[in-house]
Amino acid sequence: KYKIHGSLDFCAMNKAACTSFDYTDFTSFSKLHTDVKTNICHISHAEWTKMEGEDTTWVFTIRADRFLRNMVRAIVGTLLEVGRGKLTVEGFRCKAGTSAPGNALFLVNVEYPEDIFSEETKKSVLSTLLPEGGEC
Repeated sequence: KYKIHGSLDFCAMNKAACTSFDYTDFTSFSKLHTDVKTNICHISHAEWTKMEGEDTTWVFTIRADRFLRNMVRAIVGTLLEVGRGKLTVEGFRCKAGTSAPGNALFLVNVEYPEDIFSEETKKSVLSTLLPEGGEC
């Protein structure tokens, strides 16, 4: 958990998060001097939701085809600046704010398209994971 002092405008934060669907270049939300060939990402979901039964706990969920180093921390930190009124929804994409601390961020799930591996690759991977004989 990450404790926030003061109130936040979660409606504005969600509006700003939705603007990330319109962009693919996330250079401003990446650490500098990383060893990547491109900063192109496609965000398919980004949203703040209030935890059921909680008065003050909010969760940010983001889904993309890839993430850059420090990208989620920078997006969350910048959205917090929008929520505090220090940055407008329109200004969200112009300049990344201070990164949120990593202690409150968790990777929950990794999904791959079903057709990403050929049948031969699937068999090869399974053979390394399963005990001899191929049965669990």
